[in-house]
Amino acid sequence: MATKHYLSYLQDTMHSNWEGLAMTDLDGENKYTYHELATAIAKLHVTWKELGIKEGDKIALCGRNCANWGLLFLAIESYKAVAVSILPDFTAEGIYSLVDHSEAVLLYVGPNVKKKIDATQMKGLKATIFMDEMTIVESDAKFAKKFAGAEEAFKKAYPNGVSLEDVNYPIDNYDDLAVLNYTSGSTGNPKGVMLTHLNLSGNVEFAHTRIPHKQGDKVLSMLPIAHMFGLMFEFIYQVCEGAQVYFLTQPPTPTVLMKAFAQVKPFMVLTVPLVVEKIVKKGVLPKISTPTMKILWKTPIIKNVIRRKVKEGLDKMFGGELRYLIIGGAALNGEVEQVLHDIKYQYCVGYGMTECGPLISYEDWWDYAFHSCGKELPQCHVRIDSEDPIRKDGEIQVKGINVMKGYYKNEEATKAVFTEDGWMRTGDLGVLDKAGNIYIHGRSKNMILGASGQNIYPEELEDKLNSMPCVAESIVVDRDHKLVALVFPDTSAEGKKLLGTKSLTQQMEENRVAVNKDLPQYSQISAVELVASEFEKTPKRSIKRYLYQ
Repeated sequence: MATKHYLSYLQDTMHSNWEGLAMTDLDGENKYTYHELATAIAKLHVTWKELGIKEGDKIALCGRNCANWGLLFLAIESYKAVAVSILPDFTAEGIYSLVDHSEAVLLYVGPNVKKKIDATQMKGLKATIFMDEMTIVESDAKFAKKFAGAEEAFKKAYPNGVSLEDVNYPIDNYDDLAVLNYTSGSTGNPKGVMLTHLNLSGNVEFAHTRIPHKQGDKVLSMLPIAHMFGLMFEFIYQVCEGAQVYFLTQPPTPTVLMKAFAQVKPFMVLTVPLVVEKIVKKGVLPKISTPTMKILWKTPIIKNVIRRKVKEGLDKMFGGELRYLIIGGAALNGEVEQVLHDIKYQYCVGYGMTECGPLISYEDWWDYAFHSCGKELPQCHVRIDSEDPIRKDGEIQVKGINVMKGYYKNEEATKAVFTEDGWMRTGDLGVLDKAGNIYIHGRSKNMILGASGQNIYPEELEDKLNSMPCVAESIVVDRDHKLVALVFPDTSAEGKKLLGTKSLTQQMEENRVAVNKDLPQYSQISAVELVASEFEKTPKRSIKRYLYQ
């Protein structure tokens, strides 16, 4: 069966749920019914046409999760332009670099980004616009005049307002570029993942088939919307199916999340392992870790009563109406997963990556295999590059309609990521069982997942650190969700000269502070540990990272 375009799902929802709530900021700043969403999209289309924005032009979004971010994304997609998603956590220099690399003509920014950037630094832009109020931050006078006249143009185009008959979005552009999603904030060699409308549609169609929900079901958007996991499954799929999306517009601390879950009562929670681990370790493990409870936890009959009570308590923490807890991005802590498994919780761990828009594998929680990350999607096939894929680890490779076109303006990286027969290398190592469940046993790419789902590439941090005084070599590791730099110091005569009268500890702390100045908060180094000897290497002189976790 042909894949249905995701904008076709959105059109169907608008026709059947015209006055239903589509999305809102949890703090109430902006709210849209599907009717209001269609009107706001049409207004943006008229505005962009007046400003001379063409099909295929790049429009960048850099701001916190909010309803206007979602509105802008849908307007860009239905205008046949290309959405460029940039994390607001990046430094000002990182944002300038990615806007320039993407060749964006417009940049919409949130309040925090507005404060830290100098809009005049991005010479290729027609304008920088404040997404909260849709007001110009920076443009030339001619552009500003056209922008101001767009309201009158909209009234002429839609004298009776936007009706259902006016909702007619393009659904024949499967192979066109839809999204440029940057996988890091590097100013050196950025990777803009090129995702097509077919890539997005494949993900939406899978979710429509396997993770159904009712119109009016509620979901909390708390993962970074600039990342594909949050963008696809907390927003695009949800509005395409008629859900109500509540945007968490402040940092997702445990206190904030508990309050938000209680207020929204989501039917589904998509999250990274750290959030679940914090909830279970704080709210569940202390209660079941006493000597007496450890015995009762495994005592026939009694254990069923206790485990049911624990499950009810966990349900309450998530708002009381949770039907799906879907975890992705990294492996779940073994102790935490054992608890979820014991209480028969409605959870599963999926697997994906930005390059697949993002989903690769999934399994319904009632069929989910313990410690796995589900089975391949019908839209995205998986093979293990191993002589014995069931018993011997090999690289996980994927192929299908979910897989990206490549990396924007980076032919070398694109060529390197695909095999000669067209399969995409994930860089992850794992096996398949006879039932088709995928088990990941390592990451050859070394990516570290941040607390809110951000991708952290240790090599980028190490490159900065290795240029600091008295550092011979370094590796950055994840220690209890904090980034720690292990450093082998430069003890040569030159190193000692640079050190002067300082202690090595003092110098390393100065290095840490200096490196962190240019890094977003989520990828800052929390501590430096000195090591006594050079790191052990492979024959290719690569550090054996697995020895230093």
